[in-house]
Amino acid sequence: MVTETPDSVPDPEAVPDGDLLQSLEPAVREWWIDQFGDSVEQNGGFFTPPQREAIPQIAAGEHTLIASPTGSGKTLASFTAIINELFVRERAEGLENTVYCLYISPLKSLANDIHRNLTEPLEGIAARRAEQGEDPSVIRHAIRHGDTEQAARQAMLDETPHILNTTPETLAILLNSPKFKEKLRTVEYVIVDEIHSLAANKRGTHLSVSLERLETLADTAPTRIGCSATVEPLDTIGAFLGGSEDGEPRDVELVDTRFMRDYDLELHTPAADLVETPRSVVRERFYDRLATLIDDHDSTLVFTNTRSGAERVLENLRERGAVDEDHSGAHHGSLSKERRQAVESALKEGTLDVVTTSTSLELGIDMPHIDLVVQVGSPKSVASLLQRVGRAGHQLGETVTGRVFALDLQELIECTVMLERAKAGFVDRIRVPERAQDVAAQHVYGMAINGPRPLQEVEETLRRAYPYRDYTDAEFDNLLRYLRAEYDGLEERNVYAKIWVDENDPPDGEHHYPEYPVGTRLIGKRGRLARMIYMTNLGTIPDSFSCDVFVRSDDQWVGDLDEDYLDTLDPGDVFVLGGQRYEYRYRRGSKVYVDRTSERATVPSWYSERLPRSFDLGAEIAAFQDRLISLQEDGMAQLRRALRDLPIDEESVRALSRTVDRQIAYAGPESVSTTDRIVVEHVTDRADYRRRYYVRVPYGRQVNDGLSRILAHQVANEATANVTIAVDDTGFVLSMPLNRKVDVVGLLEGLDPDRAREHLEASLVGTDLRERYFRINATRSLMILKRYKGHEKSASRQQVSAEMLLGFAEDLPDFVVLAETNREIVEDKLDFGHIEELLGRIQAGELTVVSKTLDSPSPLSFGLATLSASDVVLAEDEDAALRAFHDRVTEAIEGASNGDD
Repeated sequence: MVTETPDSVPDPEAVPDGDLLQSLEPAVREWWIDQFGDSVEQNGGFFTPPQREAIPQIAAGEHTLIASPTGSGKTLASFTAIINELFVRERAEGLENTVYCLYISPLKSLANDIHRNLTEPLEGIAARRAEQGEDPSVIRHAIRHGDTEQAARQAMLDETPHILNTTPETLAILLNSPKFKEKLRTVEYVIVDEIHSLAANKRGTHLSVSLERLETLADTAPTRIGCSATVEPLDTIGAFLGGSEDGEPRDVELVDTRFMRDYDLELHTPAADLVETPRSVVRERFYDRLATLIDDHDSTLVFTNTRSGAERVLENLRERGAVDEDHSGAHHGSLSKERRQAVESALKEGTLDVVTTSTSLELGIDMPHIDLVVQVGSPKSVASLLQRVGRAGHQLGETVTGRVFALDLQELIECTVMLERAKAGFVDRIRVPERAQDVAAQHVYGMAINGPRPLQEVEETLRRAYPYRDYTDAEFDNLLRYLRAEYDGLEERNVYAKIWVDENDPPDGEHHYPEYPVGTRLIGKRGRLARMIYMTNLGTIPDSFSCDVFVRSDDQWVGDLDEDYLDTLDPGDVFVLGGQRYEYRYRRGSKVYVDRTSERATVPSWYSERLPRSFDLGAEIAAFQDRLISLQEDGMAQLRRALRDLPIDEESVRALSRTVDRQIAYAGPESVSTTDRIVVEHVTDRADYRRRYYVRVPYGRQVNDGLSRILAHQVANEATANVTIAVDDTGFVLSMPLNRKVDVVGLLEGLDPDRAREHLEASLVGTDLRERYFRINATRSLMILKRYKGHEKSASRQQVSAEMLLGFAEDLPDFVVLAETNREIVEDKLDFGHIEELLGRIQAGELTVVSKTLDSPSPLSFGLATLSASDVVLAEDEDAALRAFHDRVTEAIEGASNGDD
């Protein structure tokens, strides 16, 4: 591209980034200089590092993944080359009434924010063209997602935006829109923002196939651009963005500027002893420090781990007079759209002193006035930590200031490791779901609706998407069998064929589809309402509902539970509702039946809301605990000196060193789980008449949930007794009657990795977890329709339908909906891949299992023993239990010490 250089443009050889400036269209260049001329010294040029690398790549038509922290200009980097090209083309030949660029965001709020941010450069560049006597026409851009009104959608056909902001779900709808899909044939650029948040779940899987369908539809292959925060592995995200062509991955240029910002991170602990110090004191000290931090900064964003936690922190701050109502707010998914937007606008304007949130502000809008982020408790992965604290110091060159509060022993260790590894450039890996049959069912159906078309083309389109690169012929055949309803009894249960597959060779000799050769296997839709069914039921985000809780003895209603929480409950588990304890018995549809009990709760109230610890962070914690043992052997002074080199305050240093010292004094150094050791503590409780095995596996709740189910299945068979399970990120507890005893260590060592999946799937049969996931996958697979002919089926009614269909499905060979249910639970929810890896290491002798018989749980098992919430704003008062455990440990240590004397 050759452009004129006006007199006002700097000499390329005389200014930083001169060559890149020179490549831009004159009006674009002038606007850029006006906007960012003051930042040349700060950026080392007119462009930030991701802009400097990405703009030329995109201008050259290269697929590009930009990985860079929040506030580094990566989204503008994505748009700049595209805007430049569109202005050049508009001046030379004019733009057609069609879409040239798709911007895809996981959040509607982010689409709205980008829409506002696009308005400024587009209008500014057009104004400069007008000043130069050129046509001031503006490149059109618009938003289209679920909230867009029908009139606005219709208007886009008449006056089509050149840049269309949308979501993954809306893109899938547009690809099946008879009229609007024609507007997508001209798409030359696709930007996928926050791609790391999509790749790890089925929304990303769905989008990856949509991109391949767009590739098939478009006149020329669109250039793909991905924007990501700090993520690992970067090459996997690049492969996810690029997909493949002719069996080979498309080349994707990686712009890696993930660690370009300076971080000021520190861990705070409200007390030097998190057990002896009463919870009320910990809470008061926490709020005192938080109030001081807020007062010392202009605008503070506080992340908690739960929505109710965000509300409670704000309420406490207001009650203490630390903030006033007019200059503070909360933001989370349970609030109305209007309230969230009001808080977002105030954040952008800088009129709020503090905002509390759970995860809803982790991604999305620019918040240029935030100068401090506080994280209460652990965000469970280094990637999440960096994403959250990156909301502070939003302008490039500013230091990112983040403070993390650890409020119990487990989080003290976890957060210490997290901050240390974050400063060292470590990032947890994400995992992309593989070969999801429910998503495949939606897209094959969608392509059939746009048919008839060759079946081979449909299959190839699916396999070009990264999550389906290893999709087998058998899996595709089973999918077609389901979509054709080739199972006896399926249609009697109102599950009808959705497609037909046949050779283009009609018996009457008439060539129905002359555009395809005779003998071509074609696929098409069945039913006049196919398009309506597809358009109103597609997507991967599951509906959820609350279940009414009834006491079995008198059928009294005592409250309700979110079904996410029910995933964590097995018969015999005890939970707290309305301040009372109940033992879970069973569920029927949307009703839960319980018994009153005085037993201690085994599943905390926050369980379903909390994110699980990443496996990679767990591995780093295991290595850190190994280091702690070695340092302690050289004396407490050496341990404390080493801890002071970490980004933690003095209270954290003292709390950590005391914990390590007590743990080793009570149970020995071999009682600490490390990279080559996991520990099983055997404790008998005669007061409760229970025998408990505390299995400390530091690799996160997903691994522990799956491993505990496998082991409990074996233990229950061995002990011929009901075994209850309690799980957290540090391990799990198996509990049984005192008159039962099994060799848990021997069973764990004897688990065959090759049969572990079989055992895990067997342990899931009959569980609420499996029933719920079957419903979710049945609706995603369009086996159960959420919407039909204007009527909507609630999630609770969907669940009733699913429970009736599940028994039938279990007798069908290779039934894809049930197969996907098992796959998703085992692989995605319970992280079986890492379970298999750990069992393999045990079998090979690389990971030993150490057994300790103790009178009381050791300090590192206190969290498992009490299952106390780490977020102080949600924690029930577990002081009595913690103190009892602590007193027993102290007595044992002192007794041993006196014995030595």
